[in-house]
Amino acid sequence: MSDSSAVESSPPPPSTFSPTAAAATAATTTPTTPSPVYIHPRREPFEHGLLPIPKLIFSDGTQSLAPIKDKLLSLSSSSSESGILPPHRVSPAVIAETLQISPEHSRLVLETIASVLHNDADPLVNANPLEIDDVGVDVFDLVVFLYVQSYKRLVPKGHRDSAAVADVWPSTSAFDGFLSALSPLQLVRSNSRRFMPSQADEEAHQLSYLHKHLGNILSLLADPVEGEVEGEESLVLSMEKLEHLSFLVYFGEKGSERMPLSQNAPFFANSDPDMPAVPVPAAQVLDWLLQNIASTLEHNSERVSVKENGPTNTGDQDVQMADVCTSSVKGSTSGRGPSYIEGISKSAYIKHASDLKSSSVKVINCHESVIYIFAPLRYATVYGCSDATIVLGAVGKAVRVEHCERVHVITAAKRICIANCRECVFFLGVNQQPLIVGDNHKLQVAPYNTYYAQLEEHMNQVGVVPTINKWDEPLALGVVDPHDSLSHPAGVSDVQAESAHRLDPDQFTNFLIPNWFGDQEGGLTKDNPFPLPDAYRVSQQRNDKNLGEVKQLLKETQLEENRKRELASALHSCFKDWLYASGNIRQLYCLQGE
Repeated sequence: MSDSSAVESSPPPPSTFSPTAAAATAATTTPTTPSPVYIHPRREPFEHGLLPIPKLIFSDGTQSLAPIKDKLLSLSSSSSESGILPPHRVSPAVIAETLQISPEHSRLVLETIASVLHNDADPLVNANPLEIDDVGVDVFDLVVFLYVQSYKRLVPKGHRDSAAVADVWPSTSAFDGFLSALSPLQLVRSNSRRFMPSQADEEAHQLSYLHKHLGNILSLLADPVEGEVEGEESLVLSMEKLEHLSFLVYFGEKGSERMPLSQNAPFFANSDPDMPAVPVPAAQVLDWLLQNIASTLEHNSERVSVKENGPTNTGDQDVQMADVCTSSVKGSTSGRGPSYIEGISKSAYIKHASDLKSSSVKVINCHESVIYIFAPLRYATVYGCSDATIVLGAVGKAVRVEHCERVHVITAAKRICIANCRECVFFLGVNQQPLIVGDNHKLQVAPYNTYYAQLEEHMNQVGVVPTINKWDEPLALGVVDPHDSLSHPAGVSDVQAESAHRLDPDQFTNFLIPNWFGDQEGGLTKDNPFPLPDAYRVSQQRNDKNLGEVKQLLKETQLEENRKRELASALHSCFKDWLYASGNIRQLYCLQGE
């Protein structure tokens, strides 16, 4: 079947309408061909769904996964007959037994699948942490998840000026032992994301991976049937099984909603909803998918060529930002991809929910700044930042913080993954164990320590529960990430990543979000929604008491005018030293410019 026939059966994306133009051309209007709708990879499994657990990675495709699938289906049948779980679903205990992994890692597998699953109506997505054993995971979603664990991320492009990088990395913050292959300080020197894979590069890399492996994946989803020739079997795919591929791909264009695969498949598009669709040969489905992937790759290549050689559309580009304040800076957004906050330097930067056109945010290459994102999000990524404080509102799926140095991250989220970071502190309200992977050094975790007026409203929207906070239960996996194509020193493949230490309660302080533009008005949240552990609560109360006593002592002290001036000068000097030492001086930059 040709690719053109496949895409013509798809509904067109929303179009714009101009009354003036319509009136001018009414007499000559002719029916137009619907715009083609292209297939795209779902970024979430590739960005947030890869776990560096060796026993989950099968490099031989279906050779190992086919018998694993059969065993899982057999065990799920037993559970279904016993009334323990619905058909085709398995519990963490079954996964641990089948894959020979620990119960802790088995639970991590389910939590990770829940964070990247394509179907928000799946019971695993909506289960609270205590219900996971009771709902389990669909075997076919699990098999697709296991297959893509063989994916390797796209390698960042090399720096054109290697000599310029050589004197930066290793840096003064380098630690004993081997060093990461990529440092945030390299990104500072380049001050550009052109050396990192672009969104188009990553999509092409993911599509190429799927083009190569879809045949194997379909064979794991398909059902065998006996052919006309005696003893011969062929594979057929039902509409229900095809939908499990929605874990990896979808149809849609920028600004339009993602559409189910079966809605775009010509062999299932007109199926009677009251009658089960007849399964079709898996080979036919594969040909159709490969044709669509080839069309998307060709289309994307043409778009990149036009951008490079023709007039640029500034509205569709990622915006570079540096040395600017909140009043003048703008992030880049995309209806399909994430919103980018990039290149902020020595500034304070604020984004509200109304400013974002995407439920995913990427904070990239930001330094010596304070960044506030007051919004309900599905996904958030912080990459290549240094000497910054980043406040993420409520994140309902996953946060990933990677290649950062001396960064404070404050977030209320369902889960967080920390990779290849140094000297960072994480103030967390998280419903799942913080995951720590890669080459990390001197990480600290602490309880959540701030609030803004709409925080609890945003948490409710994305499903973050304030009564469950596992901030102090970090789970460290391997130092080397097998999904990362970057070179790593030999002999460290089995080394566990350095975990994070709890912040000393005496160093714990509340982070006050300034009400610069009336941001704290109109909301119901008046305090930190996450209860503080006793040690941190006592320390906070002691600090508040000490501050009150010092204030009262200064108020009651009788001093001569010259002594008052000396005291004020000393306090001013100490406060200034604290501003610089703590990094809070960065919050004053924009105030000075107004």
